Amino acid sequence: MAISSDISQFINTSNMETHSFLPIWIALGAIPGELSRYYLTLICVEKLGGDFPFGTFIINLSGAFLIGLFATLFQSIKADLPLNGFVILGFLGSYTTFSTYTLDTSNLLKLASYKRALLYGLGSPLIGFLGVELGIALAQGI
Repeated sequence: MAISSDISQFINTSNMETHSFLPIWIALGAIPGELSRYYLTLICVEKLGGDFPFGTFIINLSGAFLIGLFATLFQSIKADLPLNGFVILGFLGSYTTFSTYTLDTSNLLKLASYKRALLYGLGSPLIGFLGVELGIALAQGI
């Protein structure tokens, strides 16, 4: 059973009326996703300091877990297009921050913080993969 966040898996041309509202559902999910990312980053900087991009690290790892969990759950219940659009494409699409991850890695390298750059640069995708697998396993066990 393939799990993907690609929009093509959600498009059902037999129901074009639902499809025409998909951008609205994505936008409605993107707003709380982005605000969650913003405030979680602020909290991490306040509580953990700014020497390491903890906010982006935590967001990407939790986002990987959540996308594995929800993609699997939604597939098992045959969730409709608006729900997929809102949660997976909208909320999680704006919540996760791959572009910020690459910039943070670059900045750590520029600061000659090689150990941190290595931990962050390699740890995010490796632990993120484990998060996706854990989310899938949890969803399949429910």
